[in-house]
Amino acid sequence: MSHAISNPANAHDRARTPAQWYCLLGGLSLLLAGILGFIADSSFDTGDGVDGGSLIGFEVNAIHNLVHLASGLVLIAASRRRGSARAVAIGFGVVYGLVALIGLIDGSDVLGIIPVNSADNILHIALAALGILTGLISRSDDRRHSNTAIDGTTTGTNPRFEKSRDSLERQRR
Repeated sequence: MSHAISNPANAHDRARTPAQWYCLLGGLSLLLAGILGFIADSSFDTGDGVDGGSLIGFEVNAIHNLVHLASGLVLIAASRRRGSARAVAIGFGVVYGLVALIGLIDGSDVLGIIPVNSADNILHIALAALGILTGLISRSDDRRHSNTAIDGTTTGTNPRFEKSRDSLERQRR
């Protein structure tokens, strides 16, 4: 077995960030919602009073389903890398926040093409908040901030880590 695989520091580098989990799980959920949404309503009706079918309490139509499919694919694609997951989670959160705002103001649709109801608006607010939050708390690089090998020696250059290690060694003396 290779040293790189057994090193916990490398395992930490491979761990998914909150933004990556958001993109992966949110993407899979939206992809599934888009597919199942076509069972509830596959009409492309638009305009004033656009009305959709109900998918477990959410109002959908074919355009709404296509938006879910596209959103899901974008999120899943972004989940592979930390930087892209972070950027897409924040961007997705902002866009879905705007969609929620438009849905709350209009009350029944978004731009006359996507039917929404209260459940949709609440879900859009939750997706927006989670996207922005997970994006902001996730780091975008693939490097560790404190590089420690198995034997406790440092393997990188992090001045803050070096300083705390020196102060710990002084305290032990």
